[in-house]
Amino acid sequence: MNIKVRNLYYLIAGILAVLFAVSHAWNGESAVLPTLHESAIAMDTRIMFTYVWHIITAENLVFGIVFIFMSLQADQSKTRIAAWMIVSLLIVRLMVIVGITAFHDISALTDTLIDSIAIVIYVVFIILGIRRKQK
Repeated sequence: MNIKVRNLYYLIAGILAVLFAVSHAWNGESAVLPTLHESAIAMDTRIMFTYVWHIITAENLVFGIVFIFMSLQADQSKTRIAAWMIVSLLIVRLMVIVGITAFHDISALTDTLIDSIAIVIYVVFIILGIRRKQK
């Protein structure tokens, strides 16, 4: 069996996405969700926040697996539409994070800096993969 990486940028994006999924789950389970469950927030709100948190974790994991498989694809032209769709979702995700944070507390924008930088780096690797010329 001869597995050959045909798009290193997609492979890096895939690995980053899997790492983001792991860190998101870990951060959620160790810091965010326990605090949420200790608060006086209604149970249905806690449940909704928890599943939204885990949806984002699962989404990152799926994106990572998809990019790893796409990095091995012989015909890279077949992967471009999927890559552009994921880029669009990530840009919208960033806009939502920054927009909602700014709307509620503009001084809290610095708290979104690490997430914002991570998303931008992730998007850059995907776009480099999209623009890569096929040999």
